[in-house]
Amino acid sequence: MNKLKISILLMLYDAGEKGLSDKQIADRLDINKKGFKKLETALSEMKQHNDIAYKKGMCWIKHPEQFFKAEVTRVTPKSGFIRQLGDDMPVEYFVRGRDLMGSIPGDIVLAKQTAEADERFSAEAVVVSVLEANNGLQTGVIVAEGNKLMVLPDKLCNDPLVIAKVSKAAAMHVGDKVVFSIKKRGERHMDHTVNIVDVFGSSDTAKAGADAYMLSNNLHVNFPDDVLYEASKLDIDEPDPDEVLRRLDLRGEPIFTIDGADTKDIDDAVSIAKTDRCYKLGVHIADVSHYVTKGSKLDEEAFYRGTSIYYADQVVPMLPRQLSNGICSLNPQVDRLAFSCLMDVGFDGKLLSYRFEKSVIRSRVKGVYSEVNKIIDGTADDEIKTKYARVIDRIPIMKELADILVKNRVDRGAPEIDTSETKIITDENGVCIDVKPRTTGIAEGIIEEFMLMANKSAAALAMKEKIPFVYRVHEAPTTEKLDQLRETLTALGINPGALGANAPASELARILRENKDSDRAMVINRIVLRTMMKARYSEEPLGHYGLVMPEYAHFTSPIRRYADLSIHRILTDYVYSLDHEKLCRKYAAFSASAALQASNTELSAVRCERECENFYMAEYMKNHVNEEFDGMISGVSAGGVYVVLPNTIEGMVSAATMPMGDYEVQHGVILTGAIDGSVYTVGDKVRVKCVSVNVNGGFIDFEFVGNPGKPAKSEKADS
Repeated sequence: MNKLKISILLMLYDAGEKGLSDKQIADRLDINKKGFKKLETALSEMKQHNDIAYKKGMCWIKHPEQFFKAEVTRVTPKSGFIRQLGDDMPVEYFVRGRDLMGSIPGDIVLAKQTAEADERFSAEAVVVSVLEANNGLQTGVIVAEGNKLMVLPDKLCNDPLVIAKVSKAAAMHVGDKVVFSIKKRGERHMDHTVNIVDVFGSSDTAKAGADAYMLSNNLHVNFPDDVLYEASKLDIDEPDPDEVLRRLDLRGEPIFTIDGADTKDIDDAVSIAKTDRCYKLGVHIADVSHYVTKGSKLDEEAFYRGTSIYYADQVVPMLPRQLSNGICSLNPQVDRLAFSCLMDVGFDGKLLSYRFEKSVIRSRVKGVYSEVNKIIDGTADDEIKTKYARVIDRIPIMKELADILVKNRVDRGAPEIDTSETKIITDENGVCIDVKPRTTGIAEGIIEEFMLMANKSAAALAMKEKIPFVYRVHEAPTTEKLDQLRETLTALGINPGALGANAPASELARILRENKDSDRAMVINRIVLRTMMKARYSEEPLGHYGLVMPEYAHFTSPIRRYADLSIHRILTDYVYSLDHEKLCRKYAAFSASAALQASNTELSAVRCERECENFYMAEYMKNHVNEEFDGMISGVSAGGVYVVLPNTIEGMVSAATMPMGDYEVQHGVILTGAIDGSVYTVGDKVRVKCVSVNVNGGFIDFEFVGNPGKPAKSEKADS
């Protein structure tokens, strides 16, 4: 469709059912009498293609329901996807590469539906025009075309793009990872010309890929100068003495922290005592809101970032390190301002009472999970015992209470999902040298349970007092998701039991518990996790399905999550007795915007961490090409089989390397060969060889050693 036809279509789209006359179109396009013939020709052709109705000089869109505004969500060299705007449940459409009109992710486009969705395929559309261009940053690799350097995009197309300008003075070499912006657009991706924004070195390194990803997604490692200036004024060793006097003094209490050995941003500490009536549990959180005040540059930047990002050996903090590792970190043997949740917990684990206090604390020791685990299991040496001497008597009480809380959580039916997190190990140059599953012990579980209690208390207070808040919500799975889970489990030979519409979390917990020791435990965990909705933040207390709690919030990590910082600010005014009406007026809009921003930035951070870890895992496997590994089928698609190794690395066996024939996916977990009848099922143990690695894309390719596909069962055998 040429530019004239596109302009006509856009006018008619805006005009709606009234339409426009050909003379009105001519006037709006500044078409004179000489050009009117071209207009009539264009209108006639558009009528022939069923784009418009054209009768007696009046024009209108023939099938307006087929046209819609959409956002381009993702693009590959051969295709893309767009999501309809203005819909509570937006439909995603598949668009062939040639029909994208050169659009890129973030563009707002006018699209036309060309095919409806069915059981096998998404709905399809074509892009008619780019309405709002997103000139966001893209990643690519420098290639040579003759004696000329060009950039091959990672996602837009398979053709190198002409470089118009290099913004950075750094020299470029073939194979370098770069970030670029589009200077001039063509109607095809390959016709775009670009400016190079930054150069990151060899695309065959994980660090280059991660750094480029961060920049292209506006995830900035460095802070603006005005933010750093504010942070520099808070680069202090001790809190203000006058502020200390205004607070509840808990410096005499045996308070201490427990974190990973490398943790520098310590935002939570605990204390515990056992009386003849109850457990006295204290959760003491760094009072970040005292330093990061509303409307400051620090606050604006924290709101923009929303959360800290962690991947490999890197941390992209929400707050400058002067705060996160300094005055806001609960370091040992120094005074720190805290926001304390002081709870009385019954011997049955029920919360008897709670209160929130602005406090000052002095942590006795910087505890480490591995050391506390040794104290618990009785393997601690004298050095560890000496380090924890002032609090060691509290650790058995902590475990005692945590065991009760865990039992309560299990009894109320909360699913225990093993997410199999990955630990990336790098050398001094940031190169990945090992990948391992991240393991946790008893101490990690203790702290988790205590944080859950404090978070629950914060949400309960907000509900009781009816104040604006930022809740952590987790809605129940949809009926469609539960039906799909039931079908999937049945296909895997697992009894779904009473699983169905409106199934409580306890049903998912039962499935996980019954299959905990099976060979397929890991993939069943993944399947159940995919069934659940994504947790998010909301100003409304919608409950938490996964924890089986009527209300929940995030209070315990204000250094790294803006949601927590938000409710600290709200609770501060509550503790200081701000009038209820004023409190509601002050924070109603704030809580809604904070919840939305926290949800969006969390999703962005999760994507970033996943993508960056893919770079590092590929970098590790680069040194293991042609080696064989035992693994497990973790997923199937028409394009092949996904295999996960015991160290959590996942790669794909392409269908092209498998026995000849078409493959059909059944129930989302079984791949069946049309010719040889071989069956590949999620959870099957397999042996694979690593045949190729693409660090730049974060891809790992496997091939099966032998043919592990099981022969399909005959109808006779099933009878």
